[in-house]
Amino acid sequence: MGLMERDEAFASLERLVADALTGKGRVALVTGAVGTGKSELLHAFAERVAELGALAVMATASRVEQDLPLGVMGQLIQDAPLTAEERERALALLAEGAASVAHEPDGDNGGEILEQVDAQVVHALCTVLLELSERYPLVIVVDDVHLSDRLSLLCLAYLSRRVRFARVAAVFGHSDHGRYTETIFQTELLRQPHCRRVHLDPLSPAGVTAVVAERLGEDEAVRHGSTWYDLSGGNPLLVGALIEDQHPASRSGEPDEPVVGDRYGQAVLSCLHRGEPQALHVARGLAVLGDPESLGMLLGVGSATVSQSLHSLTAAGLLALGGFRHEVARAAVLAELEPRERMDLYRRAAELAHDAGASTTDIADHLLQAGRIEAPWVVPVLEDAARNALREGRVKPAVSYLQLAWRECADEQHRMRIMTMLVRAEWRINPGAPAGHLAELTDAMQRGNLRGSDAVVLARALLWHGRTVDAREVLEGVSTAAEDVDGETSTELAVVKPWLRCTYPPFLAEMRGSFGTQNRSAIISVAASRRLEATLALAEVLTKGPREQLIEGVDRILRGCRLDEMSMDTVESALLALTYAGRQDKAVPWCDLFSVEASSRHAPSRQARLAAIRAEMAVRQGDMPGAEHHARLAMEIIPLTSWGVAVGGPLSSLIMAATAMGDHDAVHEHLDQPVPDAMFETRYGLHYLYARGRYSLATDHPTLALRDFQLCGELIRKWDLDVPGLIPWRVDAAEACLRSGRPEQAQQLIEGQLRRCGPATPRVHGMAMRLLAATGEVRHRPMLLRQAAELLQTSGDRYELARALLDLVEAYQALGEYRRAGMIAGRALSVAKECHAEPLSRTLFRDGGDDKDDAEVPASMTTVLSDAERRVAVLAAAGYTNREIAGKLYITISTVEQHLTRTYRKLNISRRADLPPSLEFGGAVTT
Repeated sequence: MGLMERDEAFASLERLVADALTGKGRVALVTGAVGTGKSELLHAFAERVAELGALAVMATASRVEQDLPLGVMGQLIQDAPLTAEERERALALLAEGAASVAHEPDGDNGGEILEQVDAQVVHALCTVLLELSERYPLVIVVDDVHLSDRLSLLCLAYLSRRVRFARVAAVFGHSDHGRYTETIFQTELLRQPHCRRVHLDPLSPAGVTAVVAERLGEDEAVRHGSTWYDLSGGNPLLVGALIEDQHPASRSGEPDEPVVGDRYGQAVLSCLHRGEPQALHVARGLAVLGDPESLGMLLGVGSATVSQSLHSLTAAGLLALGGFRHEVARAAVLAELEPRERMDLYRRAAELAHDAGASTTDIADHLLQAGRIEAPWVVPVLEDAARNALREGRVKPAVSYLQLAWRECADEQHRMRIMTMLVRAEWRINPGAPAGHLAELTDAMQRGNLRGSDAVVLARALLWHGRTVDAREVLEGVSTAAEDVDGETSTELAVVKPWLRCTYPPFLAEMRGSFGTQNRSAIISVAASRRLEATLALAEVLTKGPREQLIEGVDRILRGCRLDEMSMDTVESALLALTYAGRQDKAVPWCDLFSVEASSRHAPSRQARLAAIRAEMAVRQGDMPGAEHHARLAMEIIPLTSWGVAVGGPLSSLIMAATAMGDHDAVHEHLDQPVPDAMFETRYGLHYLYARGRYSLATDHPTLALRDFQLCGELIRKWDLDVPGLIPWRVDAAEACLRSGRPEQAQQLIEGQLRRCGPATPRVHGMAMRLLAATGEVRHRPMLLRQAAELLQTSGDRYELARALLDLVEAYQALGEYRRAGMIAGRALSVAKECHAEPLSRTLFRDGGDDKDDAEVPASMTTVLSDAERRVAVLAAAGYTNREIAGKLYITISTVEQHLTRTYRKLNISRRADLPPSLEFGGAVTT
């Protein structure tokens, strides 16, 4: 039904009045589901009656007054303009009738009332109104007539049979799906020839759109289309509530869906309370279960009652497809329940779900709201539901299940296993969250109630928070005898040793001999095997350096990984192995992929840890804005206090990036952040010392810088992690020595670094070559710096490349080769700007670089060059002589000259100095 149909219903009632004015009495029964606008229609009609030349007498029935005999008739008598004598007589009749009904008769047969009530009283009361109609045309309006007391219903039925030839129009509002006595009343009226039904259907989709357009405007009605109808089911009360929910304070911009708020929920409750009590009872059960399948068993009522109530609620627009139209409606129904009643319903629902073999997730959701249930199946159900939730990435529900399981479990040893699971789950959200459990778990370990792999999990958590003494006691307490160690514990111990080797080297040194012999014959899962393999790969990279076979193995591990309950350690170790092996080209795509998965699984801790790793990768790529972004993201997702000793990871990336970009104020803030002392006994402490040294070097404090670099180097050598891929401390220590007037010591450090470099470490090799050039004669520097630039170009580190190019500019200037210096300066400035390296850019501006828009060559220009011409051009743009180009490309000097001549013509330039400094070949910028 739309607005036009409702206008027609109003006009139909007006025609009844017109008939009554001519002495043709009429009766109308206005029906419809709860909330379809019956009351609004009747009240508007009653106000209109006087304009039509009649007198309106109105009453409204209520469920709370159903036990008040003649309550509705009393309202009509009070509203009627009777004379004093008539009113006195009517009131006496009301009193007499009420007194004659001592008790509500049993049963639903309205005829029994006739046996106990003097029919003369009914006749006399109706006569009062009929006599009034002889003076004034009378319109009797009763809203919610189905809620009238039974004696009033008898009077109204009696009156309706006698108005046919009186100047009376009687209009009754009646909800559909009433009780049996109400059906008798309906039947009694509709069998009269002068009675008609006026039925109000819910609004049609077009009707809902029209209402929204009238109240909120055409744009709002069209923007959300059918959503308005889907949420309201055409119920005018719900439509009005939705419109009220769209107030500006509840909206930000133009939301994709209409706001569904408190007014909507209140309207749903209003509809339920205006309907039948049984329908409200069924609605509450449905809110608990979520679907109608077991409603009858939950509520202890028959299927016919449930079916009738569901039909009534659906007709009223409150339900669709057996459920509430929006979660706000369900939440409102649940919130209104008394706590005890709500818990009883959920307890019964949990028991029914368990008996029916429902999923443990469904049962656990009921248990969370049910209070205490003393049954042996409760704890296992909650544990299984938690494991399923963790596999599906629903971490917060898993935490709730485990918290309840821990409270319900009576066995101390079992409770500690549950708490260990809880620590793992909470760790995914915030590593700081489980800190409150660690003391209790440690005590349980000492009492012998925490064993095996659970104890290893506790030890790792204690190490994260810097509690090394407690962690040592826990690991020493793990049984190490082969016959006492199960497969899972053996796997954990096998993994924890190389993990400690990479992350907590001094702790491992103190634990030598404490792990005993593990059960090497134990069968382990594929996931555990991957985890062990990834950890061993990281350990090898950090102690021996990278191998190509190892890189292929790590890549294979990552292809088989997903961020399920146990694989984050696998992913982290594998990504770090690639990072320290200098393979950011492989590591970055994997890290980005897993970051997306962590976000979809709602695992903030994993997002943060991956962001910290991604920041470290960005530093090694020279992507300083990217490093700052990812490191800040990591620190925003997990607060500083929850990072424990691992705070050195993202914090060092922030310091490195801000230093390179010249944001020294930001570095001061980062260095002012408190860090745990235990951090300096971990790999994270090495990164922090290195980053702090880089900042001291950038701010002309070489002595302070050298102190940090030397301490970093001392720890690296002590822990046997002295590989180029971890931290190139010798290179930076050499630079600090040069700046503080110690060239011989710088030379020794550089030579020591170069001896450790190989084909797999072009980044550190290039950095060392740059410093080697600084220790030699000026005339030898360009050759060494060009080699450094080539190595850094290969490694992908744009920031270190910019530094090498800057040194090359200064070397050419020192030799008086200003044309070459100018060519390289443009190239260096372009790279420095990519990195947002403001200090380098300022130096290049001072040394003759420029900021012209044509510093980058359009792709359309370079595509006209052949591959051979392009190879020659990029080397020429980088400052190589024709002889050097010929030697590098294995061609003659004459061929080089011919290629350059054609290149000048195609690019419309006249000399070598006009070659674009950012000329590229093969998709990579070449130096």
